[in-house]
Amino acid sequence: MQYQTFDPSPDLSPFIKCYWTLESPKEAQPEKQTIVPDGCIELIFHYGDFYKQYTNNGDHIIQPKCFVIGQLTQPLEIEATGVTGIFSARFHPNGFWPFATIPIKEMENTAVPLEKLFGNHASQLEERILSANATQDRIHLIEAFLMSKLTETDTVDRIVKSTVETILAANGQLSIDELSKQTNIHRRQLERKCASAIGLSPKQLSKTIRLQATLKMMLSKKFNNLTDLAYQGEYYDQAHFIKDFKELTGVTPKEFYKNNLKMSTLFYGTE
Repeated sequence: MQYQTFDPSPDLSPFIKCYWTLESPKEAQPEKQTIVPDGCIELIFHYGDFYKQYTNNGDHIIQPKCFVIGQLTQPLEIEATGVTGIFSARFHPNGFWPFATIPIKEMENTAVPLEKLFGNHASQLEERILSANATQDRIHLIEAFLMSKLTETDTVDRIVKSTVETILAANGQLSIDELSKQTNIHRRQLERKCASAIGLSPKQLSKTIRLQATLKMMLSKKFNNLTDLAYQGEYYDQAHFIKDFKELTGVTPKEFYKNNLKMSTLFYGTE
């Protein structure tokens, strides 16, 4: 499995966190991979074979070749059906808003086909990116497309941007009241702005970012035991830590540490 990341151009860096590619040959016995919420919306192009996406009742659907995956509020299980070839643009938590053509909240936990978002322009973009021979060509194509959609450079809400930066800097460990004070905006107004621009409430984004910080510590083994990990993450208590962890990963911290540390950090959004 070969995973690489690439920086966006300066013009798009306020919106895009990175581009990434994943390539892997067909496996004789494919394993499910769990994607954990990371607060980022992804624009995905499968230039390899299709991927299965499992539903809550154990059934599965086949993901589109090209789609945007909205904000995740629960773990997402996927599985390769053959050769893996993925090119993706990973947006900052508030980065997709200027490009959205439907309410971001409607995209939650959903793989939205590009034609639903971009109409007739989607098919030409899909064809060019899927047939491109190199990652840099794909980056050039997606950046030209996104720049054509970015008609106003001041479309980023400054309050939302400041809120996201504050949550990230604090590793999700600030209360919503503290965020409201720091941004000097009423709590309910802040919640409405974030839900519209991010697809998550400040509380949900904070929960997600706090978990991501905790996963990084787990994957780098920078803790003594799970109680110490909960303390470093400033969870109220062990029960709070386990509840949030299981909600977003599908397993307890103990189960995760035992079974999942061997897996690629890609699938935990820790890039």
